[in-house]
Amino acid sequence: MRKKQEKKAVEKSATLGDLLNADLVKELKEKKKELETAEEQKRKAQEEQKKKERRQKEKNKSFEELLNESSFNWKDFK
Repeated sequence: MRKKQEKKAVEKSATLGDLLNADLVKELKEKKKELETAEEQKRKAQEEQKKKERRQKEKNKSFEELLNESSFNWKDFK
């Protein structure tokens, strides 16, 4: 009876990594790293696109928009 309990305890303590082939574990870790790298590149590309859009929007502002955003009090210059 006691041997069965010990055997079950040993079986329960085995992790998925222990049960899988070492090559498969290595392959899965490499795939995870590739996916993380791809996600990072995608995030950087999105940030760059947003910066480009902001610069383009800034270029296309009208004089009125620039004047309204200015911190100067133009009445002091009259």
